[in-house]
Amino acid sequence: MSDCIEFIPNNSQGLPPPQLMVLLHGVGADAASMIPTARALQREFPQAALLIPEGFDDFDGGPQGRQWFSVSGVTEENRPQRVAAARERFVAWLRAAQQRLRATPAVTALVGFSQGAILALETAQAEDGLAGRVLAFGGRYAVLPDHAPRETTLHLLHGAQDTVMPTRHAREALERLALLGGDATLDIAEGVGHELHPALLDEAIHRLRTHIPHRTWQAALGAVSSAQRGGDGEH
Repeated sequence: MSDCIEFIPNNSQGLPPPQLMVLLHGVGADAASMIPTARALQREFPQAALLIPEGFDDFDGGPQGRQWFSVSGVTEENRPQRVAAARERFVAWLRAAQQRLRATPAVTALVGFSQGAILALETAQAEDGLAGRVLAFGGRYAVLPDHAPRETTLHLLHGAQDTVMPTRHAREALERLALLGGDATLDIAEGVGHELHPALLDEAIHRLRTHIPHRTWQAALGAVSSAQRGGDGEH
């Protein structure tokens, strides 16, 4: 992979970061395009380490920019194969980054826009638990999932007026994940197109701060149930 912009908090004690956020840009953009989003997240989570990697390849649709996978001649049939190839490369990079920073998968969040959101969603689908959260702005699945991640919470964020990636993709994804028992949310902002709009970012921050993952609830309920059974046995 090419360059990566990094925002690493000062830590004189050398402790692992309590949060690792990896920001994935859209097709034809670059890592620098995600700096405003990184700054907004940094203000809310000052102790988080933020990484913004560049797309793997030069954008083949213009003179500048990067891409995670080619969209030249892309179809519903060939998109999954292209995404899978990019995903394998990204997973290897992400594991190395987590190891370097000593950040666990549970504290890792993937924050993707457009093509970066596709990559984030498909990574969570193929590597359940490699990231604790996914924030997918204006994205979609390459193929709707046939099972839901159990160790990753998915937050779908979309502009109601998105003509590049219509909102039906997000609605269909939420419906499928709900049927499969997944842990997912959907926020749609009216008057917003295909963009990382502040209204969507505000919703994302709200989700990060307030949404309790289903797995956390289930673990707590299991602990309560075990305690009750243990208490019953003592009488």
